[in-house]
Amino acid sequence: MALPACAARGLGRPLQPEQGAPARTTCPRQHSRVEAELAASRSGSVAASVCASPPRGVSHGFNCRPFLDEPLRASSSLAGAVRAPLFALLSRGRRKRMHDLRRRWDLGSLCRALLTRGLAALGHSLKHVLGAIFSKIFGPLASVGNMDEKSNKLLLALVMLFLFAVIVLQYVCPGTECQLLRLQAFSSPVPDPYRSEDESSARFVPRYNFSRGDLLRKVDFDIKGDDLIVFLHIQKTGGTTFGRHLVRNIQLEQPCECRVGQKKCTCHRPGKRETWLFSRFSTGWSCGLHADWTELTSCVPAVVDGKRDAKLRPARNFHYITILRDPVSRYLSEWRHVQRGATWKASLHVCDGRPPTSEELPSCYTGDDWSGCPLKEFMDCPYNLANNRQVRMLSDLTLVGCYNLSVMPEKQRNKVLLESAKTNLKHMAFFGLTEFQRKTQYLFEKTFNMNFISPFTQYNTTRASSVEINEEIQKRIEGLNFLDMELYSYAKDLFLQRYQFMRQKEHQEARRKRQEQRKFLKGRFLQTHFQSHNQGQSQTPSQNVSRYANVNGSQSLMHTLMQNVTQSSRQKEARDSSRQKEARDSPRQTAGQGQNDSGSSSNGTNDYIGSVEKWR
Repeated sequence: MALPACAARGLGRPLQPEQGAPARTTCPRQHSRVEAELAASRSGSVAASVCASPPRGVSHGFNCRPFLDEPLRASSSLAGAVRAPLFALLSRGRRKRMHDLRRRWDLGSLCRALLTRGLAALGHSLKHVLGAIFSKIFGPLASVGNMDEKSNKLLLALVMLFLFAVIVLQYVCPGTECQLLRLQAFSSPVPDPYRSEDESSARFVPRYNFSRGDLLRKVDFDIKGDDLIVFLHIQKTGGTTFGRHLVRNIQLEQPCECRVGQKKCTCHRPGKRETWLFSRFSTGWSCGLHADWTELTSCVPAVVDGKRDAKLRPARNFHYITILRDPVSRYLSEWRHVQRGATWKASLHVCDGRPPTSEELPSCYTGDDWSGCPLKEFMDCPYNLANNRQVRMLSDLTLVGCYNLSVMPEKQRNKVLLESAKTNLKHMAFFGLTEFQRKTQYLFEKTFNMNFISPFTQYNTTRASSVEINEEIQKRIEGLNFLDMELYSYAKDLFLQRYQFMRQKEHQEARRKRQEQRKFLKGRFLQTHFQSHNQGQSQTPSQNVSRYANVNGSQSLMHTLMQNVTQSSRQKEARDSSRQKEARDSPRQTAGQGQNDSGSSSNGTNDYIGSVEKWR
């Protein structure tokens, strides 16, 4: 296409790249098209008169591509672009926008180029490193077997697959949860499942001095007899979970029958239609909703044997058990439960044969329930039974006049209640702590000689733990439950001392059994040797020679054992002979002493073997 003379004079000769200007990294075709479009939008421009712009979206270039491409190849910098004749025909705003577009395109292309080159360099370095490693490890194999490239690729694939499997296994079993990933798993024993459930140290410093009778809790519970386990369920202590363990998770000759859709289970003794468990999930709330110590001790015997004649009632042993919890957590959990509409109106609170009056036990709310109650209102009620609930439910309320606060001063009343709760708790057959689920399971199994099917689970996240309180509110809750705080400290100390005592006793019994087993094996060996020795004396001399040649290896071991047994028997005989004061003839005594020595060795050996046989 012929170019008009005016346009040729206006454009002049093509521009050359400036010195020091960076090399062009953009596509000149796209920029020339955009510049032509911007230039064509101005009426009367030279570019418009020279070449009509095609519609937007057309991928092919202009008909005048040689006319527009050559000048723009040189305009890679801002100065070159400004001096270009085509940019001179545009307005200042359009030129600035055109320059910004070109700069952004150049930076994006530069970043992509740097990223591509960096990844390529990283891959190349990784290839050399892996090649060096494989050459060090599998170099001898490659030299011996003359491994080809396909074998190397296969080996690399296997190594990568192994690394991927290790990463997946570490993701599935992170930390110390997967013992197979720990190097100590092959040398160290399995960790103690009862250790540090509350993230505290395994050993603690006792604060109270308890006797051996207080620490050793071994109940001779005969499920086929007449004894009864009574569960005292305190609100929000995890008693519901523990109660379900008693009826669903315990190994029995005749397990409890639990039907779907029913809360209560039938827990009969083997061969009898009589229950061995008095709890919420076996007999229901027979003595009232969450009956306390005062109610249960007077109600349970009447409920169990009320229909029988007094002369026909068996002599039962009532084994009381309960679960305690940290007072602050228990208090917050009860508040959240009250917020959801819990009232426990069905609780009887019977004491001395009568329930409390409305004046003795006022209500903290008006209406059907106390749902939606804020924590401040819950703490402000002076008649709230949530305050020191654990002490009140474990103490004998008849000692303080039940719920009549005018019987004695408040300070004396609190002291009597606390001492009564401590005494009852110490003499209970068993009590556990919510914060120590596995230790609770262990102590129950050792106390009643009953094993659970599956281990207990420690839940560290509860509704109470989700409540965020500041230090001031926590101090106030501790002040409202100061009796429970002291009781829980006492119970925790007693609980951990009992656990430690039972573990030490278990280890001592295991050590004693191992010693008895070694003694039995030693005596068995001696007995076998003596029998073979007696049989060998009755054989011919030639047979004895061949037999002694076969058992020559065991003679040294037998000789050592016989020396130990003979030495102990001689020492015992010497002590006995020294006590004898009768006068004897000296040569006769010497001969008798020699006979006694020879006889004592055989007698001591026979006594030792007889004791081993008796133990076996």
